[in-house]
Amino acid sequence: MKKIPLDLAKYAQAALFFIAITLSGCASTRLIDTQVSSFTPHTVAAGASYRFERLPSQQADPAQAQLEALAQQALAKVGLKQADKAPLSVQVTAVQRQESNPYQNGMNIGIGLGWVFGNGSVSIGNRGALFPGLDTQPSYWRQVSLIMRDASQTVVFESHATHEGIWRDSTAILSAMLDAALQDFPHPPAGVRRVNIEIPR
Repeated sequence: MKKIPLDLAKYAQAALFFIAITLSGCASTRLIDTQVSSFTPHTVAAGASYRFERLPSQQADPAQAQLEALAQQALAKVGLKQADKAPLSVQVTAVQRQESNPYQNGMNIGIGLGWVFGNGSVSIGNRGALFPGLDTQPSYWRQVSLIMRDASQTVVFESHATHEGIWRDSTAILSAMLDAALQDFPHPPAGVRRVNIEIPR
């Protein structure tokens, strides 16, 4: 068996240590970066009550009840309360799709040491990736929308949030996205903005 030169072995150990630190540094939380656009044509009173309103296509969808439960938690955080006969109605929708394109985010790191870390893969020498399949893991695109209407069916608040990432646990991601969609409610800034929400890993 061919021995690895001492200097190269030290470099390899340092590289593996760097990789371990990098991967473990964000082990406790993850950042959900969301693009949000909100519209507030009318003011919503603080502490207002609301009820959920469903589209015909949502009536028989078993996932809608779970989505509304997540929305209820997010709405409670901004001071709104659910009530069956409330004049304010809230319509919440979510769209999700999975893309199986090769994962190309990241950057290559390596200084002639025979290892590469980045672009979704970790490799050493010519032995291939240490974690096969990591560079082709699927990406998940999601969008949530919240539309509020008053008793006259006039839209008083509208917000859309989109996120794309590698996380497959939709419940946690959608919850964070709903929080992002309601950030700074009832007076969010105009235009598209980026909202970062940290959640447990």
